[in-house]
Amino acid sequence: MPGLSTNLIHGADHLHRVPDVVPPINIASTFRYESDPDKLIKVADREKFEILGTPYYSRLSHPNSEQVEASLEAVTGHHVVAYSSGLSAFYAALTHFNPKVIAFGKGYHGCHGIVQIWERNYGLKHIDLDDDFSQLNKGDIVHLETPVNPEGINFNIKYYADKAHERGAYLIVDSTFAPPPLQDPFKFGADMVMHSATKFFGGHSDLLAGLLITKSPEIRDKLVYDRLLLGTNIASLESSLLIRSIRTLELRVLRQSESATKLVKYLSDNKSKFPSLAKIYHGSLQDDEYIKEQMPLGHSPVFSIELDTEDAAKRLPSKLKYFHHATSLGGVESLIEWRAMSDKEVSPTLLRVSVGVENVEDLIEDFTQALGGSVDISKLSLKY
Repeated sequence: MPGLSTNLIHGADHLHRVPDVVPPINIASTFRYESDPDKLIKVADREKFEILGTPYYSRLSHPNSEQVEASLEAVTGHHVVAYSSGLSAFYAALTHFNPKVIAFGKGYHGCHGIVQIWERNYGLKHIDLDDDFSQLNKGDIVHLETPVNPEGINFNIKYYADKAHERGAYLIVDSTFAPPPLQDPFKFGADMVMHSATKFFGGHSDLLAGLLITKSPEIRDKLVYDRLLLGTNIASLESSLLIRSIRTLELRVLRQSESATKLVKYLSDNKSKFPSLAKIYHGSLQDDEYIKEQMPLGHSPVFSIELDTEDAAKRLPSKLKYFHHATSLGGVESLIEWRAMSDKEVSPTLLRVSVGVENVEDLIEDFTQALGGSVDISKLSLKY
């Protein structure tokens, strides 16, 4: 069976309609029907309206979006539906399951915002992951981010899968912070997996996209039908950019994971030499046994730190040379965000760090000077 990177590059070769090595961007919004009148069939006379496979209208599907989905299906072994953003993917999951209760703890504030809309408009009940799960019933949802935004620490997927399934509820895992090959939530009981493909799948900070992954072809078909009515299909240009990006997903993610872990280890080992550094959050600093099984190839390229004062946190990004002060994550360039700029729920002393593909020695030296440390970089061992 082909390996991950081979599938990322060749998983959609069977959908290429022209000899171009790089699939062209299909800018058409509509496509001609069959030219033979005898082959035209009214929608009302069809047993099933086949959305995928034959392009009709780009809101339904189009060649570029289907190439994205085919490539990622070859990688994940499951059915993939692409969306215009991570939030539209989350909204699609709620629309599909239509829960009465959702258990959702720490996580992306945008997803919490959508839950609040459902609370307001549909009476959805929101409980925490630590609350009594007897409040969940058949068809309800447990939504788990792991690693969680913004800290980058891990939660036990199997534990929450078992708790959800005991109540007849479904587990959705947002694995944005740990894309393939780092984590496969289906191995530990997830019913659906979500990604903000804007992040690591996109990898270049130049597109918005979301993904839902399911084991069921029937659920895939329902999601695709809902998507055409919600108007949340990924656009052609973004699809083309995403096809470009996923070809290097494995190379980028493994490099970013290794560098982030080395940077975290360095900060942790030398924490006493940085007076303003109060806390470090990352999966590599957790000693839970399940993490070794859940993420066997490495840890998330995202971590967070807290400084001793709000003012220190606010000023740290301006002292860094190789970390852009910006929101989002997962790109080839390293980013740092004073998270209070975009999330009112987090501590004003917290900074989220997304490690790119730069030389890790340069990133470590950059953090050293920004934190006012005096560690001799030349004497560091970067093994972990």
